[in-house]
Amino acid sequence: MLRNGLEPWHLLVLAIVIILLFGSKKLPEAARGLGKSMRILKSEAKAMKDDGAVSARPVSEDSTVREV
Repeated sequence: MLRNGLEPWHLLVLAIVIILLFGSKKLPEAARGLGKSMRILKSEAKAMKDDGAVSARPVSEDSTVREV
């Protein structure tokens, strides 16, 4: 059905529609907000990965584990 779905003129039309909908003044603001959100998301994902690596460390032999 959509054999040539993303041709260059499709992207041009999409860009024009977005500019008309949001206006040229709001687009840089929206891009800054998106960039800031992506940085926050990236740092939070890295922090979660680091927390997972710390908690997944093997238990040393000298620590005792009791079973109930």
